[in-house]
Amino acid sequence: MIHASETIEITWDGPCSWPGHESENGLNPIPRIPGVYLQTFEYQQGYLIYAAGITQRRVPVRFREHTQNYLDGKYTVLDIAAAQQGVRQEIWHGWYYEREHRDEFEERKSILVEAVHRQLAGFRIFVADLGERGKEKRILERLEAAIMLSLYEQPPPIRDIPDRGMHLAPRWDSERPIHIKSSCHSVLVGLPHCLQI
Repeated sequence: MIHASETIEITWDGPCSWPGHESENGLNPIPRIPGVYLQTFEYQQGYLIYAAGITQRRVPVRFREHTQNYLDGKYTVLDIAAAQQGVRQEIWHGWYYEREHRDEFEERKSILVEAVHRQLAGFRIFVADLGERGKEKRILERLEAAIMLSLYEQPPPIRDIPDRGMHLAPRWDSERPIHIKSSCHSVLVGLPHCLQI
């Protein structure tokens, strides 16, 4: 017996502000819901995606953790003006580099913290609520992976802006495919309208 594939329709709400920077960029706060989120930069007539993320908690709670990781040097910091032109220009490389070069981070900390705040204020956040299906961790993981893997396959600058090496958990062979149809009032550059997860 052949089962019809499931389709989930989602709407991306945004652009919203990174928490704590609403007064700087004049954007609305991010919704206090769980789900999938996109960290983007303004680019031409739309938004260029830097990263997709997921949380089963409220998104602002997850973003507090992200903020602390940025301020601790654990995440990569980009030149916001360059990113808005579609150019990936690192001011600081986080991840494994931070662990091996902690002294360098401490020496440059005041400059890097300023760059972090510029990046956070410059981010434009989009959030999608998957309703009841968003309570299923594997659905969130599969969608996050499908978005990032799709970005990596796009032409420049779409594939150049995101970090590489994220821990992604795409669909297992044993899992039935699900189709995601997404819509947004803004242009999310490089995000396919339909994704199979």
